[in-house]
Amino acid sequence: MGDIKRKKKKYKKPKRPFDKQRIDEENVLAQKYGLKNKREIWRAESEVSKIRRRAKALIPKSDEERKEFFEKLNKQGFKVKETSDVLALTKEDWFKRRLQTIVFSKKLARTVKQARQLIVHKYVLVNGKAANSPGFMVSLELENKIEIKSQKQKPKKVEKIEKIKEGVVEKPGEGKGGDKVGKVKESEGVKNG
Repeated sequence: MGDIKRKKKKYKKPKRPFDKQRIDEENVLAQKYGLKNKREIWRAESEVSKIRRRAKALIPKSDEERKEFFEKLNKQGFKVKETSDVLALTKEDWFKRRLQTIVFSKKLARTVKQARQLIVHKYVLVNGKAANSPGFMVSLELENKIEIKSQKQKPKKVEKIEKIKEGVVEKPGEGKGGDKVGKVKESEGVKNG
């Protein structure tokens, strides 16, 4: 069938691993967007750099190709009109289009961390399908189709709640079958006591 290809990294590690300023900036981003680890930040940097590289390669090309590229980015949710706008994109623009951030910004979750948990546990539906990846890039088309999965109640509990409201609930030991296990006659209680 073919050779199994080696899985490639989708990010590039920083050259200086212990740069204090970079670490502090990454910690602020991780806190703000509820990121699990630094790899998510590095992945966003590499994705944005790919977009920038593509925009630079399109500078000498025709206007039609550039417009097509800009339309594609606008569908993804990046507000881009010119090449300079593409070159000005940052990793924060990338984070704003993630499913986790959009669930939080739509007030479907109280915190960014809760939004991540809801997504990972498959409580968030995108276009009617469960999404379990917080890093899913949401296009403008799908942005309005995000919802929380409704919780189904067990039918037994619903019936029991309705009976309680009606006041028809039978106490334990007073069943139909003459269940007298829990009952003690007053006369027997007096003889033994």
